[in-house]
Amino acid sequence: MTGVERSRVDSFGHPEDGLAEATPWYHWGPYLSERAWGTVREDYSPGGTAWDYFPHDHARSRAYRWSEDGMAGISDVGQHLCMALALWNGRDPILKERMFGLTGPQGNHGEDVKDYWWFLDATPSHCWLTWRYHYPQAEFPYGDLVAENGRRDQSQPEYELLDTGVFDDDRYWVVDVTHAKADPHDLLMQITVTNAGPDAASLHVLPHLWFRNTWSWDVDAPRPGLRSLGAEQVAVDHPIYGELVWEVDAADGQPPQLLFCDNDTNNQRLFGSDRSPDYPKDGINDHVVSGQPTVNPVGAGTKSAAWYQLDVEPGQTKVVRVRLRPPSTTPAFGRAFDEVLAARRAEADEFYGELIPDDVSDDERLVARQAFAGMIWGKQFYNFNVQRWLDGDPTQPAPPPNRRYGRDAAWTHLDARDIMSMPDPWEYPWFAAWDLAFHTVALAHLDPAFAKYQLLALCREWFQHPNGALPAYEWAFSDVNPPVHAWAALHVWEIDGRRDRAFLARLLPKLLINFTWWVNRIDPEGDNVFAGGFLGLDNISAVDRSNLPAGGRLEQADGTAWMAFYCLTMLQIANVLAAEDDAWTDIEVKFIEHFALIADAMRDNGLWDDEDGFYYDVFHQPDGTTVPIKVRSIVGVLPLLATVVLGPEVLGPLGTLNKHFQRFVDRFDPETLAKGRGQLFARDDGEVLVLGVVAPGDSRRVLSRVFDESEFLSPHGLRALSQYHRDHPVSVDLGGTTASVDYEPAESSTGMFGGNSNWRGPVWMPVNYLVLRALQRNARNLGDAQLIEYPTGSGTQVGLDVCAEDLRHRLISLFLRGPDGRRPCYGAVDKLQNDPRWRDNITFNEYFHGDNGAGLGATHQTGWTGLVADLICRPDPFTTGTTGLGW
Repeated sequence: MTGVERSRVDSFGHPEDGLAEATPWYHWGPYLSERAWGTVREDYSPGGTAWDYFPHDHARSRAYRWSEDGMAGISDVGQHLCMALALWNGRDPILKERMFGLTGPQGNHGEDVKDYWWFLDATPSHCWLTWRYHYPQAEFPYGDLVAENGRRDQSQPEYELLDTGVFDDDRYWVVDVTHAKADPHDLLMQITVTNAGPDAASLHVLPHLWFRNTWSWDVDAPRPGLRSLGAEQVAVDHPIYGELVWEVDAADGQPPQLLFCDNDTNNQRLFGSDRSPDYPKDGINDHVVSGQPTVNPVGAGTKSAAWYQLDVEPGQTKVVRVRLRPPSTTPAFGRAFDEVLAARRAEADEFYGELIPDDVSDDERLVARQAFAGMIWGKQFYNFNVQRWLDGDPTQPAPPPNRRYGRDAAWTHLDARDIMSMPDPWEYPWFAAWDLAFHTVALAHLDPAFAKYQLLALCREWFQHPNGALPAYEWAFSDVNPPVHAWAALHVWEIDGRRDRAFLARLLPKLLINFTWWVNRIDPEGDNVFAGGFLGLDNISAVDRSNLPAGGRLEQADGTAWMAFYCLTMLQIANVLAAEDDAWTDIEVKFIEHFALIADAMRDNGLWDDEDGFYYDVFHQPDGTTVPIKVRSIVGVLPLLATVVLGPEVLGPLGTLNKHFQRFVDRFDPETLAKGRGQLFARDDGEVLVLGVVAPGDSRRVLSRVFDESEFLSPHGLRALSQYHRDHPVSVDLGGTTASVDYEPAESSTGMFGGNSNWRGPVWMPVNYLVLRALQRNARNLGDAQLIEYPTGSGTQVGLDVCAEDLRHRLISLFLRGPDGRRPCYGAVDKLQNDPRWRDNITFNEYFHGDNGAGLGATHQTGWTGLVADLICRPDPFTTGTTGLGW
């Protein structure tokens, strides 16, 4: 089997002990993050100020405690040994070893990376990985970026690297990095640099190889080593894989200079201490940039680099090659190296030729392939032992005592050492619970085993809290994210061919515990109306839903809808399992019963506003009065997701039970069902019953807003907030506190949740995806029984399948060249739209402008925005027309 094939059939394993469960092709991969500084894991400050405690300026000089970072980097699965790229244009004050960006407090719209790089291609076995970076030939404007963004407020756009002028006249380097494997432990790295500018220029290229610092935290911990074997080889003593050799090729007929230092903190530079190593972590940087004697003259250490100095004519390309493998007598470079690259490229083309349907356009194929590449490059080593983090390390100063009562102190069981899919490898280099669920839908096309592992791992004892909660993300593990894991598991199971019931059976008991936690903790009144706080939607409301006015409580349309949705997806998993094991039938009954209770509660507790035909959150004031927060947002659309299609194989057993669900059904006589009132809708043939928290008649009223181009429906998907609020802002008085919201199609103008995201108008892929798939599901099961005006006001009546297909095309169009040749996601940036070296390098943003589709927020959030690849490759999961449960 080739590496590509192996990755699709072998199981993925936890890398904790010996990698016994993981296929060898997984042992090396793109597990090195783009940022490890400024994370919670590295924060040992008294006040939890992660950005200040470990800033970018410390990154080159300070050993990381938990993980490493780099550019175009790879590592072994336990991140003992890392290989990545560094560059120097001869003008910068430091080597370009990692991407630069603004911290949350520095950016006028929160944290914000400034470099330009792209994940262009990848295969799931990591046998083939390609990456591109554009590096200015002028001095990188670190100070200008910080100062100008600091001068701008939240009403102004972010000041980007292109705005500084450093790319004027094309004076930059195009740097392409390719990783390929000859076998699971024979790693080839090729770096090509092209001078895009009009004049000859020089570039220093420094591929790096180093050990993650695992020795500074325990007494007498073993220290690995690198040592020179001459001018072109470095000996590597790997703690798991044994003896390896790092080989470096000549470029321009000259071998590089091998440099060595140690991956230890420069205490003298950072803290003024005399107890500092002779050749610290920044030793190679200081030697190259300013000629200091900070590299080890005997050629040994725990960090090394091959220093190439290239002179390149305008338009010329030069190549640097290195190779990491066990000792071998065969040539490292030359024809054999080229043959491996050619073979792996051909395998990648074959793999995606089979994966991406033949009938998609060339541009859609390009977008899907780069989206899939970003999903693979987003697999990162995540290492965090919360108990150890709170206690501190034996060889280090004790953490401040107040940490035991601060961030994540209740999560002492969490002990992660896993390969996880990250939302964005720079802006969000940690897992996020609901992001991860969406990731698995795209990942399942590439690597079903890895997708399943992501969902299972988060429910394992080293992640899931003993009380049943799932960790949200490391900034606040206790935050509540929408419960979408059961839904994701069903999609993964579907994409994998509906064959792995054991996966669902293993996951369902852990989700039962999580469901019980929701019921016990997020429904404080016991009335089946749920809260949950911001629920991943950040600043969508007029009020910060996680920090309410004193004495009040909030009942949330989305919190309750999510729980109804959770009930139905759990019901559907139980139904799949009950087909082969009757023991799961009781679980089916449990969830259909619970769903009926929630459906009643949503109708009876004031979340539905009959006058407006929409769902709203309701604030309960201390004096007992209630205030509906009449914001037309995606919060009021999410109840549409909580719909299930019941076929005879489910209705039969349920009909024999004299339970709440049967009484719920009996309330509606046949005439009522035929008219589509209540929570039920019967298909004409009587074979299918549709059950939802939204009555069919009410769903039409909600959809009339959703499909209104002056409200939710934008040219590129559904806005998170109705455009109606541009001219009709909402202001409410909540116990003496005035809160307001208006339509903001781009970056947020409020500092709520750090000011680094905006749900007040932009298009967000994950909620669009959920609504789209819900429309398709209902369309396939109801046929032409439910026609609706689309778009609202057009006078055209169409089926839900037509609405869904149009919405799918609108979402995909974010990334495609339109008739004018421009990609909406690039906005008004002409360099990105028109320059041949830029225009086909796709970025996958966190969210998109609600009016013109320009990409906003994090720039490499292929995680959930990577769902576009699923939309291209799997236009409609429900075309089989099943009359049973549908998700």
